[in-house]
Amino acid sequence: MAALQKIRSKGAILILVVGLALFAFIAEEAVRSLSSSRTESRQRVGEVNGKSINIQDFNKLVEEYTDVVKFTSGMENLTEEQTQSIRDQVWNQYVQEQLIQHQADELGLAVTDAEVQDIIKKGASPMLRQTPFSNPQTGTFDVEALNNFLTSYKAMKDQPGQPADAVAYYDQIYNYWKFIEKNIRSQQLSSKLQNLITKSFISNPTSIEAAFNARSNEKEVLLAALPYSSIKDADVTVEDKDLQAKYNELKEAFRMDDPTRDIKYIDVNITASKADRDQINKEMEEVAAQLQAEGADVANIVRKSGSTVSYSPVPIRRQAMPSDIAKQVDSMSVGQQKGPFLNAQDNTQNIVRLLAKSNLPDSIQVRQIGVSGENEAAAQKVADSVMIALGSGIPFDSIARKYNQTGEETWITSAQYEGQTMDDNNRKFVNAILTQAEGTTQQVKLGNTIIITRVLARKNFVEKYDVAIVKRPLDFSNDTYNKTYNDFSQFVASNKTIEEIEENALKAGYMVQQRPNFFPTEHNIAGISGTREAIRWIFNKDTKVGEISEIYTCGNNDHLLIVAVTGKNDSKFRTLESVKDYIQNEALRDKKATQLLEAMASVKDITAASKLKGAEPIDTIKHVTFNAPVFLSSLGASEPALSGAITKAQKGQFVEGVKGNAGVYAFQVIGENNTGAKLDDAAKQTTQQQIVSQQMRASSRFMQELAQKAKVQDNRYLFY
Repeated sequence: MAALQKIRSKGAILILVVGLALFAFIAEEAVRSLSSSRTESRQRVGEVNGKSINIQDFNKLVEEYTDVVKFTSGMENLTEEQTQSIRDQVWNQYVQEQLIQHQADELGLAVTDAEVQDIIKKGASPMLRQTPFSNPQTGTFDVEALNNFLTSYKAMKDQPGQPADAVAYYDQIYNYWKFIEKNIRSQQLSSKLQNLITKSFISNPTSIEAAFNARSNEKEVLLAALPYSSIKDADVTVEDKDLQAKYNELKEAFRMDDPTRDIKYIDVNITASKADRDQINKEMEEVAAQLQAEGADVANIVRKSGSTVSYSPVPIRRQAMPSDIAKQVDSMSVGQQKGPFLNAQDNTQNIVRLLAKSNLPDSIQVRQIGVSGENEAAAQKVADSVMIALGSGIPFDSIARKYNQTGEETWITSAQYEGQTMDDNNRKFVNAILTQAEGTTQQVKLGNTIIITRVLARKNFVEKYDVAIVKRPLDFSNDTYNKTYNDFSQFVASNKTIEEIEENALKAGYMVQQRPNFFPTEHNIAGISGTREAIRWIFNKDTKVGEISEIYTCGNNDHLLIVAVTGKNDSKFRTLESVKDYIQNEALRDKKATQLLEAMASVKDITAASKLKGAEPIDTIKHVTFNAPVFLSSLGASEPALSGAITKAQKGQFVEGVKGNAGVYAFQVIGENNTGAKLDDAAKQTTQQQIVSQQMRASSRFMQELAQKAKVQDNRYLFY
């Protein structure tokens, strides 16, 4: 009881303590939640209609499409430019799919599994013709070939212990098929939405008749033109208020989807000094002497030389060589060596030695069975038994199936292995089939594995070369890099503002360049690779106008870059300053038009109009219809407004003061003509189709409209 009383006496304190504890707990959860939200936000690649995609999910899409590109192209590795292009394609596809899916959800559109299977069964999608499942005779998609593959694939996955190469190859085909299947579904949904929009366009008898008459009724006019060029620009005053008014009038044309920055930058390209070039020349002379030595280890010499072109003792075509080397090989005999010689185009020193030349097939059709054993003797025993079986007439594919292989006929072309990095086994295999006679079967021994190859055909014989190429870039040394960096660093440290940098750059040997309206979706600055960090800094919310970046090393570590942000635009429209030249010209034209319209207002006939100062001679314009704008060859201008005004005027009527793209016009209608065409059923149908086609072209921007409403955010610059 005493204890209870004691608790009661301390009630206020306990409530406060418990309250603080609860607050601490809630605050901790809030901090945790906020931290989690910030982490998620930092991982966000982009957003469409409020739905975001994180970097992990986006990278999965990129990897999926990269595998497709590699599979369809036969390439093992992609360049950075190719990878960046894939990222762009994946992002654009993702945005389009999200826009369409959002609209489809609102409209109740969907694609069922049954629809997808029906498309596949009928072979109705053009994408199906890009798959390996085609009829050899017709080249069309064969659903049976697909079903056979899927059955074989399932059987392979259900049976462990299959050859790793075969499993990997089947996985590639299966993943490619799933990609095609997914895109068929996406394409079908897009088609449904497009069809729904198309069906909403209709024409009626009145619009058909009006469109027909606009094409059939022609007029002939006498035309007088006062071109804008008749007034000198210096004689017209355009004030700031005129620019602002014109900008407001045309503002919608300057809409943009992403924020932009105006930047100024200095790019320092680091190049080899004279001392660097002299040292490289000396080393290349030594390499040339080594290659000419009797019994030279060519592969080892080329590898140690720093050549960007590796050597492989596999004959290659001229097309597989650098273009400057191919030109040299044309005039060389076997055993001859040229170089070192300079190629200024790619800034390299070069040596080329022609070791052998032969006439070999560019394409070889081959079948193969791979067998292996615990050791070479065991593998040889199995291979010999296969050779005996083949010699007795047992079908090749039948034996291949015994070893869980297809033994299918495959074409191997030069393009598949030339320029690729090959290990000793691959080189041995390629060299073996290159010289193997058509119709023969042989064993290619690769350690504990033996490949039984049967060459079925050899086609397109071409000249091939065993050639050693040393292509050594004229790279700068560490000393040269350090000196260039230190000099630039001292310049930047001595000039704290962009104004100081601009004032002193030329004296120090640097050039300040500028770029208005730089977008975050651009992949580099001034075409220099590896400028991602600089782009991140440019668009960082904490980067202020007038601020100068640190020195970035970019390109192939051969560029030094500093950037200054000189302007920000986070609105939905380009700024007046960024489009000032265009607005200036438009406002200038309006001012000239006002003067010319005032001058023309007093004339009463076409003759008087033609006598105005700066007027062009009277011209006769025939076959004017509402259906097409008038083109004036004397001014090089298309004038839709003039076409509309002429169509509206009556025969004999004089009209002045038509403002066009290249001048102000006056005209008199001197003739009317009807082509005599009849609005029969066929003409009605043709006209109706033209109207619908025009309406559909006008609606082709619907994806852009959807994108604007969806508030698409692209943050890829933060990651790539």
